[in-house]
Amino acid sequence: MITLFPEGFEEVERADGSFELIAYTDAAGEERVWHVFGGARSTDVADGWEDRWRAFHRPVRVGGLWIGPPWETPPDPSRAVVIDPGRAFGTGAHPTTHLSVDLLANAATGGSLLDVGCGSGVVAIAAARLGFAPVYAVDLDPVAIEVTRASARVNDVAVETAVADALTDALPSVDVAVANVLLRPVERILALLDAQEVITSGYLVGERPAHAGWRHVETREAAGWAADRFVRG
Repeated sequence: MITLFPEGFEEVERADGSFELIAYTDAAGEERVWHVFGGARSTDVADGWEDRWRAFHRPVRVGGLWIGPPWETPPDPSRAVVIDPGRAFGTGAHPTTHLSVDLLANAATGGSLLDVGCGSGVVAIAAARLGFAPVYAVDLDPVAIEVTRASARVNDVAVETAVADALTDALPSVDVAVANVLLRPVERILALLDAQEVITSGYLVGERPAHAGWRHVETREAAGWAADRFVRG
């Protein structure tokens, strides 16, 4: 569907468990569907269909912060993290983001911070809002770094960014690190961090990264996802 309709499509789950794919297109696009799938149903849509996706991106409150898209108005800009859903992963809506930010707000010791695999930069920007400084953000994807820099400017916070592979490149020494990625990469990252405290997420309830030199402090869970806090020891 992405190849057929790079401008976008919608996936709708039905009551019987089946899925319907909806492409917003013209007559030429309808013909493409017929050629590929052998059939399709078409109907006119109301004006404003191109903005319907915005309904899926609603503000959330986590760790005393408001995290939301730029078309919503935060009650207190000084406690807001404005993230535009776009090319890089991370809008603030995913449970692992909630858990990571909540642990930062309620458990971490403060000081310097490194966001490993920063995506859109939502965790790094939230950390800056929570008073961490300096804040560093690294990601393998140059687009993620570009988006993080733009998001930091929009939020008027200082985040030092770099395209880097956390498994092979040197990382800055910090007080606190956050790694909201997958379980196995997290375990490898734990072996390489020069930090006193680390918050990890990106894996399911029942899973927990482990590596010598780190002492587990607490686990938080939400919607089947987990996050953990570790300290040196």
